[in-house]
Amino acid sequence: MHAQTGERPTAALKGLLVTATAALSILAATAGAAPAAGGDALMGRARELFKPLPATLPVVRDNAVTREKIDLGKMLFFDPRLSASGIFSCNSCHNLGLGGVDGLETSVGHGWQKGPRNAPTVLNAVLNVAQFWDGRAEDLKAQAKGPIQAGVEMNSTPDRVMAVLNSIPAYKVKFADAFPNEKNPVSFDNVAMAIEAFEATLTTPAAPFDQYLEGKADALTDMQKAGLELFIDKGCAGCHNGVNVGGHDYFPFGVVTKPGAEILPPGDKGRFAVTKTADDEYVFRAPTLRNVALTAPYFHSGKVWDLRQAVAVMGSSQLGAALSDQEIDKITAFLTALTGQQPRVDYPLLPASTPATPQPVFK
Repeated sequence: MHAQTGERPTAALKGLLVTATAALSILAATAGAAPAAGGDALMGRARELFKPLPATLPVVRDNAVTREKIDLGKMLFFDPRLSASGIFSCNSCHNLGLGGVDGLETSVGHGWQKGPRNAPTVLNAVLNVAQFWDGRAEDLKAQAKGPIQAGVEMNSTPDRVMAVLNSIPAYKVKFADAFPNEKNPVSFDNVAMAIEAFEATLTTPAAPFDQYLEGKADALTDMQKAGLELFIDKGCAGCHNGVNVGGHDYFPFGVVTKPGAEILPPGDKGRFAVTKTADDEYVFRAPTLRNVALTAPYFHSGKVWDLRQAVAVMGSSQLGAALSDQEIDKITAFLTALTGQQPRVDYPLLPASTPATPQPVFK
């Protein structure tokens, strides 16, 4: 990768500079870290870069989260009648029993169409800077509206969703309880707000790594600690840091070497589709690595099914590092320490349809 004198830096070169600068800053900031109280020097370095996931409910912008909204949002999250076919719900692609994903290369939607990208996990998604791989939705409210209307996913419309919900008396009561100060509480905007309120509860605290950051030195095995040290020293933490271990910024996929088309499909240019800026070609939001051991297959293309292979690809493409098998094993071991307590969600009893409820459409 070369840039001739006078040329505008490419996105890849700029990404390399950003990653390299971040890695150097991390090393400089953490190299002299004092031992953490009740811990060790590595714990001190880690605390400079990461924060434990709080057990309290995160603050949601422009949406007061109430118990009534959460209960309604849970029902809507699991209700397949928000889709035109009556088959697909939010949980279809973000299965809460499977780490918040569907375990498919790319999701299957209306008419058994195959979607263009791998479904990101919904777990801890409230902590991301934006939603979707390209960040086109600024929050979970905006994200919730997208799949409902996408032809390749749920293939519905706001009008159809309103017709379904207004045809079911129990839903009208639930909306009135969740949005008590509104004259017309059953609205598409409120569907999105209720789903967001429920999804804000889907956090996974108390991972071994969280416990380690909180001072429990033996929460990580020696192998995991060695992996954490490599994760910091090799520069992985340059993109994957903070409370969500990622999810907070955008980076080129292939900073040093672009993966082959089998991993990085040339037709999907990532954030470029949103910004129309050349520098954003093949730029994607860095995913959260929390619960990553549960969310195979990996990357926006869903082409890699083995976490060890994903670590190796990241090493070569993002860091220019040919990681040894031992290094890959250690980093992978550390990543397994990011699996937190999974949300325990009782499947809601959904209110019955009525003769006025629109019938399923399969075409």
